[in-house]
Amino acid sequence: RAKEIKTKLGTLLQKPDSAIDFIIPYPEKLEKPPKAQKPCPEEALQWRDSLEKLLQNPYGFASFHSFLRSEFSEENAEFWVACEDYKKTKSPVKMAEKAKKIYEEFIQTEAPKEVNIDHFTKDVTMKNLVEPSPTSFDMAQKRIFALMEKDSLPRFVRSEFYQELIK
Repeated sequence: RAKEIKTKLGTLLQKPDSAIDFIIPYPEKLEKPPKAQKPCPEEALQWRDSLEKLLQNPYGFASFHSFLRSEFSEENAEFWVACEDYKKTKSPVKMAEKAKKIYEEFIQTEAPKEVNIDHFTKDVTMKNLVEPSPTSFDMAQKRIFALMEKDSLPRFVRSEFYQELIK
């Protein structure tokens, strides 16, 4: 682990060949979802009081996901969606496959899109995965929903993109 960090730091500390190496791809503006689905201002206004309504609206979800991406925390919305999809799975075989994929992508330590959950929640989730059921990720999903609701949603509501939607 220490060797891996040292290698990464060494790469970062190398002198760039040209100024173009300093350019970091960062979107100036949030990616706007397709125009056809744009909600009326009244509907968008409801989102500031209900993360659930925001996540259930395709335009709202796309807007929120784009906002989270700009804050480098899109894994929360992606985990929430993966859990919603998982709960709809009927086949025990498919459920076990999806559970493993969700665990490896979002829950396990050093996962590519690791979500920020406490150790207790992580332990309960791991125990639930011994015999996957539609409720295996419920505790973790509720924690991430609460995190988005109290942390990300207020910032999204203050964002320029959301303010344009409610005009």
